[in-house]
Amino acid sequence: MKITASEEYGIRLLIRIAQAGKTDGLSIPQLSEAEGLSEPHVGKLCRTLRLAGFINSTPGYKGGYILSKMPEAIIINDVLKALGGTLFDDEFCESHSGIGRLCTNSVDCATRSLWRMVQFTLDNLLNKLTLQDLMAKEKQAELTMENILIRNLPLLKE
Repeated sequence: MKITASEEYGIRLLIRIAQAGKTDGLSIPQLSEAEGLSEPHVGKLCRTLRLAGFINSTPGYKGGYILSKMPEAIIINDVLKALGGTLFDDEFCESHSGIGRLCTNSVDCATRSLWRMVQFTLDNLLNKLTLQDLMAKEKQAELTMENILIRNLPLLKE
């Protein structure tokens, strides 16, 4: 499993915009410089985040991007899905059937169970994690994520 550049940079841009505040906003050149990314790449990611409803653009000479809602209302799983999709969904098996039209394991598949469980576990964490949680310092964000996992995955308590 790999985290895509779009997912990593998109989350970082969203955190940066959130930290700038509701009224200031940040322009593409400001975001580009702050994150060390090219302006075209930042523009593409901001467009994706805007179309998904996470940020709004402000017009004018000093225009930029601001959050469209409060950081605690932005669910990280929704952001990641907008930026790159999910790790596993029901169409996965159809697109990975091998050379045949149907997968040879379509009736009884242990790997399908594995990917469903991995996706379930990720969704359990990411649906409870908000942009507000990621605006904290690294150690605090890590503690928040650990607490979410401990509360929601009883197997980890043992």
